[in-house]
Amino acid sequence: MPQRSRLSLILVGLVIVLVASLLYFGWFSSTNTHPSKSEISAAPTGGDFTAVSLKGPVSLSDFKGKWVYLYFGYTFCPDICPTNLGNLSGAYHQLTPDEKKSLQLIFFSVDPQRDTPARLDEYSRYFDMNLLGVTATKSVIDDVTKRYGAVYSIHREKGDGNNYSVDHSAFTYVISPDGKLIEQLPHGTSPQDFLKNMRKHLNQTTSH
Repeated sequence: MPQRSRLSLILVGLVIVLVASLLYFGWFSSTNTHPSKSEISAAPTGGDFTAVSLKGPVSLSDFKGKWVYLYFGYTFCPDICPTNLGNLSGAYHQLTPDEKKSLQLIFFSVDPQRDTPARLDEYSRYFDMNLLGVTATKSVIDDVTKRYGAVYSIHREKGDGNNYSVDHSAFTYVISPDGKLIEQLPHGTSPQDFLKNMRKHLNQTTSH
């Protein structure tokens, strides 16, 4: 067989394999109705929730009249949580005493197995701001994170015990004094940008 004909047959064969692969995987993905754990809610609605702190049950509605900055994470987080909370703390310490009275920060742990209320209280106090550490049962956590458009995934291997990692989204959720989800701020927001955001909302409250 001439070399050109042999090459043509090889190319035709490769095209057939490629088309078949695309058709197969396209069909397979279209029939997969189970959403990935990394998917987020298309339109987060937010809303009230009740969790547990060192002082007992606490609800978002307890802070009616204040701007709330809500962050989901866990205390064993090696870098993302400390960075974001540190930036929030940097902004908080530039507020006036009156501004601080109108603001509440909440750290909601998605790792209730290790993050006890006592540990969350100690962790929150480390950042030296009005930060309340809370957690809840898995069913409550799943409900709240879904409503806020947050995601998390616990990676546990057999025999790991308490030594496991948690992947989670890293947005800070801004909630108005009447309990409505207003916006979400991305991870890496600087202290100055947090401060501008806080004062923008606080000024809206005082001007009404």
